[in-house]
Amino acid sequence: MTLRILFTGEGTSDDGLVPHVEAVAAHVGKSVSVTSPDFGRLGFTSCHSVPEKLRKVREFGDDYDLIIVHRDADGTSTSDRREEIAKAVAAEWPGHPHIAVVPVRMLEAWLLLDEPSIRQVAENPNGRTRLGLPKGVAAEKIVDPKKLLKDTLATASGYTGRRLSGFQKRFPHHRHKLLERLDPYGPVSQLPSWQAFMDDLKTAIRAV
Repeated sequence: MTLRILFTGEGTSDDGLVPHVEAVAAHVGKSVSVTSPDFGRLGFTSCHSVPEKLRKVREFGDDYDLIIVHRDADGTSTSDRREEIAKAVAAEWPGHPHIAVVPVRMLEAWLLLDEPSIRQVAENPNGRTRLGLPKGVAAEKIVDPKKLLKDTLATASGYTGRRLSGFQKRFPHHRHKLLERLDPYGPVSQLPSWQAFMDDLKTAIRAV
């Protein structure tokens, strides 16, 4: 039986997590089909909160075996964000199993640990400019990891002027590619938030 999984993130570039969900499922011997709605393309441009997204998906009439919700901690505690997600699922889709994916501060902290991929996505894999990236859990202490990632990609690219401006406009695409390329057993595996995501996902997929 193929398990049907609903994934909702904070933006379309979060879809880069979907291959990791599929890989974990394959590792535990389960077949899955992951749906990640693009609410903007569906015409729901004002649909931002977790309850709103779940409500809209329910209106489509589809059903799922597991709901995965990504929300950055963004200055609140991980436990508070997890409770917020649990309440949203209980209110909008009662009885459905779910897991919460909650990076500390922002998901970009996970991506700051993969220098080779940053250089590759920056279109300058052989660049030698020092990037000064954080190591290990220090990545989750960066105040604005999204800005740091964007600035680091710009530095790694070596571009200037119009080429740099055009490159920076593609940041959502670059972020998506970095997330897809993320090695789940590489440096990111040192972070408790990533470990929690992997552990929760394995447990949930085995259980449904």
